[in-house]
Amino acid sequence: MNASKANICDENVLAADVRPRWLMKVPPFLRTFAVKLGFNFHPTFLGAGGHVDYVSEDLSQIRMRLPLNWRTKNIVGSLFGGSLFAITDGVHMAMLSLKLGREYIIWDRSAKIRFLKPGFCDLYAEFTISKDEISGIRAEVVQNGEIKRNYLVELKDKSGSVYAIVEREIYIANKEFHKNKQNLKKATNLM
Repeated sequence: MNASKANICDENVLAADVRPRWLMKVPPFLRTFAVKLGFNFHPTFLGAGGHVDYVSEDLSQIRMRLPLNWRTKNIVGSLFGGSLFAITDGVHMAMLSLKLGREYIIWDRSAKIRFLKPGFCDLYAEFTISKDEISGIRAEVVQNGEIKRNYLVELKDKSGSVYAIVEREIYIANKEFHKNKQNLKKATNLM
């Protein structure tokens, strides 16, 4: 299915079908730059005020900054909570998609944020997915067809003091398993 012609609201459109294919055509030495550029100029991320400062060569680590400025301040002058939450949206999902490949369906399932104190300075978030994590995910998906993983992201200042913690639940499934599950669900609803 061509995702550009598909209705993205249709639950039958799989995550892998809307994943940027162009990135895999980019030479490996340019992928970090392409990922950084993709995040920094994506309209929703750009609107939240975030900025990706670093992407590791193996795409296993992303570090971003949310500057305190007129675009990211709330009514009392601290960082807007929506921006804190928004800069964490989709990062683990994107990293997992790039590391696992097109045979997997990856979705953000749920998220919550705990505000510990107001941010009156730039804050930073770091996202890391190790090779062991990827190996563990592959093994669990082979065994179960689908899994859910929780990831915590701390939003910190330069000295390491934590201002907020975001927890995201990510759904990961084998593409065929997910497709069969959706077809079974559809068939059950027709009865």
